[in-house]
Amino acid sequence: MLFVIASVEKTLDPPARPQCDDGQMEEARDLLEAQRRQALQRLASLTGDFDEVVAASRDSNADDEHDPEGATIAFERSQVTSLVQQVQKQLTEIEAAFDRLSAGTYGSCELCGQPIAPARLRARPAARTCITCAELRPT
Repeated sequence: MLFVIASVEKTLDPPARPQCDDGQMEEARDLLEAQRRQALQRLASLTGDFDEVVAASRDSNADDEHDPEGATIAFERSQVTSLVQQVQKQLTEIEAAFDRLSAGTYGSCELCGQPIAPARLRARPAARTCITCAELRPT
């Protein structure tokens, strides 16, 4: 019976303590808000670019394979789509960082649990991992 109690106590981890003080949390929130605004502006611009590429393809010969400009239009459409996906991923990372701020886990590495260096968080406010773990992750 004592073994069961000991194993239950061991599974109850103490609540995660914030790795950042209030000033660092406010700075992180400001940096994340700025990054969110920039990403949303970029997304709006890219969406406009995509609409222009689509409109241009409507006005051109629909046979991309034999049209000398067709490959360029298809390439541009693909490039803009890729850039939109990158911005959407960045927005997802920013939202996840806001979630970590709310949960009190912002500033803790998701892999090892150690604090993420303040300089890294200033450079990459949405960082999920410390530099050591980031270097170990495959690209």
